[in-house]
Amino acid sequence: MAIKKYNPITPTLRKRSVSAFDEITTDKPFKKLTGGNTKRSSGRGHGGKISMRRRGGGHKRLYRIIDFKRNKFDVPGTVTTIEYDPNRSANIALVKYSDGEYRYILAPKGLKVGTVILSGRNIKAEVGNAMPLDDMPIGVFVHNVEMKPGKGGQLARSAGTFAMLVAKEGKLCTLKLPSKEVRYVHKDCMATVGQIGNGDHSNIEIGKAGRSRWLGRRPKVRGVVMNPVDHPMGGGEGKTSGGRNPTTPWGKPTKGYKTVKKPNKMIIRRRGAK
Repeated sequence: MAIKKYNPITPTLRKRSVSAFDEITTDKPFKKLTGGNTKRSSGRGHGGKISMRRRGGGHKRLYRIIDFKRNKFDVPGTVTTIEYDPNRSANIALVKYSDGEYRYILAPKGLKVGTVILSGRNIKAEVGNAMPLDDMPIGVFVHNVEMKPGKGGQLARSAGTFAMLVAKEGKLCTLKLPSKEVRYVHKDCMATVGQIGNGDHSNIEIGKAGRSRWLGRRPKVRGVVMNPVDHPMGGGEGKTSGGRNPTTPWGKPTKGYKTVKKPNKMIIRRRGAK
């Protein structure tokens, strides 16, 4: 999807860019597939206390119910629309199946209105088709990959991402993820062929602070400009900060410090490993 830039006739337009939305075919969602829990937590847990900082506010959103499981086997479906989803970076596609049911799926790159897609075994590895990893050829790009059979896709779901099927051995398949992590996934886990669309999403420039607030992102304050009571790196005289290695507000080392303690037998090569 292309990026649209503005002439700098105001300060906020000088560095602002937006998606051109040239792939979007409708501006209204399918009403029967909207709803769910639309009340947002603003970064607060069940106790009402902030567990994720810098979240809150933002424009009201209508949730679209996405089919991450792709468990409608051997029933052909036709793509009717490509739509924008405010709840994710990827676009979504509305699919009408031959039995009359409608479902939303993540829209892969190259998926067009009118394309017929399938889910199941012994089908062609074409863009939009979903099948177990065991049925896919080596080297294919996949997205919306399950980590446990039947649980629904969890890996490679954001705009422009994909995982690559590297190898098969016994009950396990080897995947290379967008983070460069290499890991095992069970051969019966479902995945969808292709790369997620809207790949230019990462090139969009926000342009002004207010636009971040529309997205529910609150201001970020550096620890070194806080007082000592508020952050371990706070305090100091003038522009001189506390004088210690980078830490979290709770004193834990950060910026390169390894925090994973338990080895995971399913991970062959961790992300960031040299």
